[in-house]
Amino acid sequence: MSYLKPDWKWTGLLALLLAGCGATQAGSSAGDSSADGSKYLLSAEPPAAQHVKALLESAQDGDEVTVVGRIGGEQNPWIDGLAAFRIADLSLTPCNAIEGDNCPVPWDYCCEPDLPANRTLVKIVDEGGNVVADGAKQLLNVEELQTVVVQGKARRDDNGNVSVLATGVYVRE
Repeated sequence: MSYLKPDWKWTGLLALLLAGCGATQAGSSAGDSSADGSKYLLSAEPPAAQHVKALLESAQDGDEVTVVGRIGGEQNPWIDGLAAFRIADLSLTPCNAIEGDNCPVPWDYCCEPDLPANRTLVKIVDEGGNVVADGAKQLLNVEELQTVVVQGKARRDDNGNVSVLATGVYVRE
């Protein structure tokens, strides 16, 4: 039964390939984050957080803001390789809270017709104002549908879209 005899050439190649599979580069969104996310996590919930919908309606470019929302608003709310994610207004009902709905991705709020008016993008920025080049999920140790309170500056673009350049995030338990 020669098929059980190892072919050392292929065995060595396979070992090299498998050794490389677990490796990640600094700044990637897979595995452990290379950045220290604790400096972006707030130990206490900031007061007077507004809801996402109110932020979108009233925030001006450069305003200091505190906003509360639930991670989600898309099937994949994470921006690969960057500390950025979408949050949705707490008034929206995720699909898993709807009786009889067995949606595998309840954080996408697919049954909400007014979703664009109730979600925003959060970008975690460093001291220089640059988006941190690590996946937010790992950096902050957060998951879809978790409620977060974000502090930072509103950024309104020429099309009226509002995002938050966040310097601090509080994760509600």
